[in-house]
Amino acid sequence: MPGYLTRDRLAVLAGEAVPLALAAVLVPFRAAFPNTDAALAMLVVVVAVAANGDRLAGALAAVSTAVWFDFFLTRPYERFTITRRTDIETTVLLLVIGVAVTEIAVWGRRHYAIASRRAGYLDGINNAARAVAAGGSAPALIDQVSSQLAQLLSLRSCIFQYGVAGLGRPARLHRDGSVTLGNRRWAADSEDLPADTDVELLVGGGGIFQGRFLMTPGPGARPALERRLLAVAFAGQVGAALASSHPVGQR
Repeated sequence: MPGYLTRDRLAVLAGEAVPLALAAVLVPFRAAFPNTDAALAMLVVVVAVAANGDRLAGALAAVSTAVWFDFFLTRPYERFTITRRTDIETTVLLLVIGVAVTEIAVWGRRHYAIASRRAGYLDGINNAARAVAAGGSAPALIDQVSSQLAQLLSLRSCIFQYGVAGLGRPARLHRDGSVTLGNRRWAADSEDLPADTDVELLVGGGGIFQGRFLMTPGPGARPALERRLLAVAFAGQVGAALASSHPVGQR
């Protein structure tokens, strides 16, 4: 995270300074080519900043580009005044396209981050499945899955208890991703997980009950349905491992 923060701060500075620097560089040549060509060159700066920074950096780059294009590259020069209609249109298009490019870049990074997280989740499930197939240590798999659940569901703690279900009347995370507390169905997509009680996730394999993960939600924990279903999948891998190595009994 600190690296991304540093990159975003640098992008903000670039969004403010680079359009000014580029416009100044183009000043000696402004009479030799149409200013629409200069506008295209300056738009490259907006694209570069938007691709490497956050929404603020891209928006600043778009505004800075439009301002310095007006000041240096439209007549009358060195004044914040535009007299020709085509120059007004070009300046407005610079601003609009710059903002649009920024939004597209933000959308792309967001979806890339979502895809990366999903790939990480699938890697975790695959690793657990390989551990089960290889007959690895069940306690080691439980520790691995406990850590993954804590990260996935924003938990303060997560422990596995053999042969226990319902003890302490905790909330329960079901196989369909729903959460219940007593007779109440928790609105898990719009409410934080219960802060005053633990949440249990039952574990079984091949029809054999094994135990539960007892999970303590952290402050503001509101995992999406996708994450809750992944938690159930992780628990299923543990159930498969325990069913072959440590059966507890039918419940």
